[in-house]
Amino acid sequence: MSQLKSVQEKLRLVRVLRLLKKSHTYEELSKITGLPITVLNRYVRGKVLPSTERTRELLELLRPYVNIEEEVRKRIKFDERGFFDNMPVLSDTALMSIIAEEVAGRYMEVNVDKVLTAATDGIPLAVHVARELNVDVVYAKKKKEVGVEKFYEVSYVPSASGSVTTLYLPHWALRKGEKVLIIDDVIRSGETQKALAEMCRQAGAKPVGMFFLVSVGDVIEHLKEEYSIPVESLITLE
Repeated sequence: MSQLKSVQEKLRLVRVLRLLKKSHTYEELSKITGLPITVLNRYVRGKVLPSTERTRELLELLRPYVNIEEEVRKRIKFDERGFFDNMPVLSDTALMSIIAEEVAGRYMEVNVDKVLTAATDGIPLAVHVARELNVDVVYAKKKKEVGVEKFYEVSYVPSASGSVTTLYLPHWALRKGEKVLIIDDVIRSGETQKALAEMCRQAGAKPVGMFFLVSVGDVIEHLKEEYSIPVESLITLE
């Protein structure tokens, strides 16, 4: 194992422990791992990193206790009208890092060149995934920035909005032939994601997949049929 891979595994263990610490006490984690509370505390705080062998043992031991889908579901907050807030997910850096590792692992062999999203809620996940893939992240905005001469520009009508939304992406952000992974936090109707795919088409780039934290209804299936690429979400809400 390379030194870099070893360090990455150790950092993953720290993230897993930090995530579990939010729902378990040190006493409970001590019983699960067989390690003293003082040692676990040092790992969680990042003061000490375990050996490569112990890291592997702990990751395997803790695997049954980490359910990413469940962690996301229990953090999503619904109001009395059925609208939900996913900020508790997006703000949990340990959880987001673990999700990003899972997503990046699915696209390591694809050789993604760019991660593309739309401002603003899609940015946290996109940044985490791009970091894991070691590529740049670019994002479309709803306004033109001063200082940028040329933009890819796509207009669409979000469902039930009754108004036109336009997204802008600087020309330098995508290049012809680049393989692009489209990321967003939530997908409801798919219009925004289709706009991002259209920007790829305008640039001569190629979408190689789409991933979302949350999808609503059966929009995922429609996108799979339309683009013939992997389209996935971590959880689906009816």
